[in-house]
Amino acid sequence: MIAPIAVAITVGLLGWAYHALRPPPPKICGTPHGPTISSPRVKLSDGRHLAYREFGVPKEVAEHKIIVIHGFGSSKDVTLPIPEELTVELKVYFLFFDRAGYGESDPYPSRSVKSEAFDIQELADKLELGSKFYIIGISMGGYPVWSCLKYIPHRLSGAALVVSFVNYWWPCFPYNLARESLARLAPSDQWTFRVAHYAPWLLYWWMTQKWFPSLSILSGDTSIFTHKDLEILKRLSEAPSDGQDKIQQQGAHESLHRDLIAGFGKWEFDPLGVGNLFPNNEGSVHIWQGYEDKIIPVKLHRYIAEKLPWIQYHEVPDAGHLLIFENNMCEAVLKALLVG
Repeated sequence: MIAPIAVAITVGLLGWAYHALRPPPPKICGTPHGPTISSPRVKLSDGRHLAYREFGVPKEVAEHKIIVIHGFGSSKDVTLPIPEELTVELKVYFLFFDRAGYGESDPYPSRSVKSEAFDIQELADKLELGSKFYIIGISMGGYPVWSCLKYIPHRLSGAALVVSFVNYWWPCFPYNLARESLARLAPSDQWTFRVAHYAPWLLYWWMTQKWFPSLSILSGDTSIFTHKDLEILKRLSEAPSDGQDKIQQQGAHESLHRDLIAGFGKWEFDPLGVGNLFPNNEGSVHIWQGYEDKIIPVKLHRYIAEKLPWIQYHEVPDAGHLLIFENNMCEAVLKALLVG
């Protein structure tokens, strides 16, 4: 009698584990049961689509073309306080796009750090941006910037990493520095990043289970933001950008979870191994970091800037994680990149 009961319990547990660990299929835009398509998209060579949004002067007359890479839980519809007069004066064309799985861009189960760079390159080619362009990566959108610096440096006129993502398991970081920086985060965030790094197959379950808190930014924990960040969030909430309801419409696993898996997984390269893209000062690379940022530890970007002196490091004393949403800071990021 005991053996059949044990078998039944085992089968039941295996069945539960199978369903708990397996994410639901994505709701792909344009399919019979998926969300509708409302944005322009390009078709990549592998059959996937990337949705995009253009802003600024027409690309045909633009002297500077910038691809903006959105962060975690964001999309091409992110609204930055870009000064219109600066856009016209410098003749700047902006291209925003939904990264794989976000918004109206098709999911990509094989998504990786490397694939992000080649998605950007193919997007630029499909839209005929020319041989070179600038990139700005915001927060989690910073790891595609590192990918571009590594894999398509010949296509870049310049790059800016704004409050950029860092992987605590990059081999370039001294063990004690990485451990100390990770320990400064909320315990729930520490565990989420560890799961994404060491057991990515478990991340869907971790992000959907109810026993332990997972990621603080998704739980509404405001303690991860500075006072100035909270003021910015209040202002943004009063005039929300379009498309906020579309960010995760194809599934949280295809957008948020795969973002964490790609970013915090094991990289094929060490960022400190990236060489100087502009030895003759024909362009520039920038890191922007808020001193009071509670999400990205300032010490890690200081370390990178020390080891890669060809990157221009800007540490803003009273700024937090949302510094690019301040009018003067957004203008400063653009001017440093385009004018120097």
